[in-house]
Amino acid sequence: MFRVIIIEDEKPAARRLQRMLAKEGIEAGTLLHSVAGAVAWFKRNPAPDLIFADIQLSDGLCFEIFEQVPVQSAVIFTTAYDRYAIRAFKLNSIDYLLKPVKQEDLRFALNKFRNTIDKNVDIQQLIGKLNAGSNFKKRFGVQYGAHLQSIPVEEIAYFYSQNKTTWLVTDTGEEFIYDQPLEILEKQLYPDDFFRINRQFILSVKAIKDIVQYTNSRLKIILQPETRIDVIVARERVKDFKKWLGIY
Repeated sequence: MFRVIIIEDEKPAARRLQRMLAKEGIEAGTLLHSVAGAVAWFKRNPAPDLIFADIQLSDGLCFEIFEQVPVQSAVIFTTAYDRYAIRAFKLNSIDYLLKPVKQEDLRFALNKFRNTIDKNVDIQQLIGKLNAGSNFKKRFGVQYGAHLQSIPVEEIAYFYSQNKTTWLVTDTGEEFIYDQPLEILEKQLYPDDFFRINRQFILSVKAIKDIVQYTNSRLKIILQPETRIDVIVARERVKDFKKWLGIY
């Protein structure tokens, strides 16, 4: 088992990441919360195999740590901003995770770390992934009555179309009319997180509660929150859907 530490100035965020790592069978026993504290720790301790580092800390940027002490550990950066990407990739960066970190993104980054031990990290591929993610919408505006609301994409469970009306459904089960067809929405959503299973539904991966074999080689999806409509993956989309989920 490799050794992991977390550098994060927000203690609740550090503990959350610690719990997420535990779900992947990884113990991160050391939590550091500042540039000064991390520099002092690295001077007294051997470097770990992997570092999770928030870029913006209370007393500066985490890059200052690596300027003051030589650290050969692999690094996975976590941040709410993407403007430091290029600078991050100049270090021993494995991945660059935008907050709030998702479990599936964390798992992907850990697998990448395992696969790149003793190998060179493909920096151009990482930059391409980050730049691709910046082209997609992060918030969706809805209107109900005289009220306007902006919904972060992280809170959206799925979109569906019924009677020529598009509906946006949140993780909590709230439904709002959204004034765009699925054909346009499909191009605005990050494809690692959302998949169009048929002409009626675009799903977030986190909304999938269960998958059941259905007739004619199709799949039936049980969603959370639930819907009264049968959610069936179109037969011609089943192969791509399984690939999207990592099922081969």
